[in-house]
Amino acid sequence: MFLGTHLQRLDDKGRMILPAKYRDELERGLVLTRGQERCLTLFSAREFESVHEQMRQAPMTSKDARDYLRLFLSGASAETPDKQGRITVPQILRQYAGLGRDLAVVGLGNRAEIWDAPTWESYLAATESGFAEREDEVIPGVI
Repeated sequence: MFLGTHLQRLDDKGRMILPAKYRDELERGLVLTRGQERCLTLFSAREFESVHEQMRQAPMTSKDARDYLRLFLSGASAETPDKQGRITVPQILRQYAGLGRDLAVVGLGNRAEIWDAPTWESYLAATESGFAEREDEVIPGVI
């Protein structure tokens, strides 16, 4: 399970070291792709297969589904960490997410997100008070 926030850095070759706590789950491979709010989404290869299988159920006649699949899958990149736990973040994805050198890798349970660290800090500052003050149910059956 991917949990926590981990501060990482991109090197001059566009590589980042995966958080140590994530490496066992990702050593056999992972997929990076575009995420919402201009971040990247990181899936283990196994989880991405499951997500892709769900996506295959989308009707080909739905323009919204086609648009989403095009953007989601055209940016997808299968990566295998090297012996130091590094992966290359493709240039197209670095541009999409506006990644600088400082990154925040945020665990979301079955996946993680990669954010430009200053952008993550701004997002967090803008949404934390709403989270702390929420009174209505957002996810049915969860606190």
